[in-house]
Amino acid sequence: MNISAKTEYACIAMLELAAHFRSKDPVRVRDLAETHDIPARFLVQILLQMKAAGLVASTRGAAGGYQLIRDPEQLRLADVMAVIEGPAVGAPMNVSADTPITRILQSTWWEAADAQQQVLSAVTFADLLEHSRDAGELMYYI
Repeated sequence: MNISAKTEYACIAMLELAAHFRSKDPVRVRDLAETHDIPARFLVQILLQMKAAGLVASTRGAAGGYQLIRDPEQLRLADVMAVIEGPAVGAPMNVSADTPITRILQSTWWEAADAQQQVLSAVTFADLLEHSRDAGELMYYI
């Protein structure tokens, strides 16, 4: 599974917005960019895509920024990835020969792509937030 930097940045930004979902204050792009070391101009482009898809809203001005529109429990990882990468299309073959061997490989690639899509569709941003909080609470003692 190859994840582009753009998709990863989008997921990070949406996870950060999900963490502030109950807050009335928008999250500033500069804060997001600095916290996660994301190029600010790139992040703005990503958030504009999310806005066009109806996933975030923006507020202008000195106290402006972005807010998640959809409840994190209703927003799935697959939703955000589809905005950036387009709909999932399976796995195209690189060879042109249509033989029993290439057909069985193609079938296997499609199964793997379907399993991947099922996992991404099952994970909500609320799930990711819960896991990140759990990971933050781990303490190691020596």
